Amino acid sequence: MSPMILKRRRTAAAALTAAALLVPVLSACGSSDGDNDVKADATSPAAASAAPKAANLTVLAASSLTDVFKTAGAAYEKAHPGTKVTFSFAGSQELAAQVKQGAPADALVTADTKTMDGLKAETNGASVIAKNRLVIATGKGNPFKIDELKDLADSKIKVVLAAPEVPVGRYSKQILDAQKAEVKPVSQEPNVRAVLSKVELGEADAGLVYKTDSAKSGDKVVNVEIPDAQNAVASYPAATLKASKNAEAAAAFVAWLSTPEAQKILQDAGFQKA
Repeated sequence: MSPMILKRRRTAAAALTAAALLVPVLSACGSSDGDNDVKADATSPAAASAAPKAANLTVLAASSLTDVFKTAGAAYEKAHPGTKVTFSFAGSQELAAQVKQGAPADALVTADTKTMDGLKAETNGASVIAKNRLVIATGKGNPFKIDELKDLADSKIKVVLAAPEVPVGRYSKQILDAQKAEVKPVSQEPNVRAVLSKVELGEADAGLVYKTDSAKSGDKVVNVEIPDAQNAVASYPAATLKASKNAEAAAAFVAWLSTPEAQKILQDAGFQKA
């Protein structure tokens, strides 16, 4: 055999041996890559979102949202298994004080933009989720025949209003001043529910409250509508709190409040579209 042929055979054999040695190495690499792919899929954001994390949310909300938010909260929990929403209701100014003092909570919904604007350092961007208007709530049967805002200036009528630092109290002052109706309230209450309660119990003859609150009183009070031109529009902004320990879940709830499902609940309760 010639030296040239022998050399060619030796070269071919060496190449075959090298290829054989590479096969298990490549197979092992392929298997390793496959495991990494599976592990990466299991820990990806998409995979994590497929299994909702349980969260206990605390939402600070204006008193006028008491009834509707109980319904909304139940609907949200049903659609988001593992998440529980607990509400703390109070006047917006009280809620603001709680936030300033560091009360543990995840989201905030006030009955005016002014209060929310004063909490920009503590909240993330707010969005209005609903609107409301005022009505005159009078005692059963409306014995004083109250027809308009100016009637509330009659000294014979015991009128109760919310305190001026409360959103509904500010709205009340705004519309009464516009009508030049000088009303001297027998008391100034910390929230709209307290105003309505005074009228329901007969401790006051009339009061200015949100339309949605008064509608829940049934025949305990008579609602006297206020013309739009003389009325005030209350806006309800919602925002997550920067101190929340459930930031993702809180953001999801606040976003949900603007969805068709939540909006229907709000509007069925008498709130206006944002």
